Amino acid sequence: MDSIQGSVVFAAYIAQVTGNPLRHVCAQRGMSDSVMCEGISRLNNNNLMDRDKLTSLGRESIRVVLTGGVFDIIHPGHIHTLNAAKSLGNILVVVIATDNTATKMKREVRHSQVQRQTLVESLQVVDVCVIGHQNDIFKTVRTIMPDVIALGYDQIHHEKYISDGCKKINPRIEVARLQSPVPDISSSEIKRTYGDNIYDL
Repeated sequence: MDSIQGSVVFAAYIAQVTGNPLRHVCAQRGMSDSVMCEGISRLNNNNLMDRDKLTSLGRESIRVVLTGGVFDIIHPGHIHTLNAAKSLGNILVVVIATDNTATKMKREVRHSQVQRQTLVESLQVVDVCVIGHQNDIFKTVRTIMPDVIALGYDQIHHEKYISDGCKKINPRIEVARLQSPVPDISSSEIKRTYGDNIYDL
């Protein structure tokens, strides 16, 4: 697969997950209509796309990594975790916890789920950012259909619970626990040190 085809495959996957038109996603990624059409034509000829949709063979040509979190305060620990997650595949999808889920999991958040999504979307390492489903993480897994789920070193999810749930969706989904080079950098630790003053910095 050449670079044009690769770019269109990435865009087609993102269009599928976000529900945005492929032309719109390609334009956002700096691709002209002529390049997009050329890529689609080649991919159709290679059975990687059927018109403007990825075939199962096309989807298998990329490796999608899913990770998630609250992301109320972005800090170096987050950047390391996202870079480590991205290194496990080609496309990084980040799921933002809903406001209700975030409150149940950790604490009251200062930024809404939409604000947190906008913030994470602005990070270069992130390809797609979506807001998770309320009370059922596996609905998001069914939508994204990742190859790898990357858990942060301090996330409370138990790998076996995630792995068992994913096996019912797709037995080939891998679950990886990421490590932090600086374990004491976390949102909880920053909040504990600075309290609410962190929002005034």
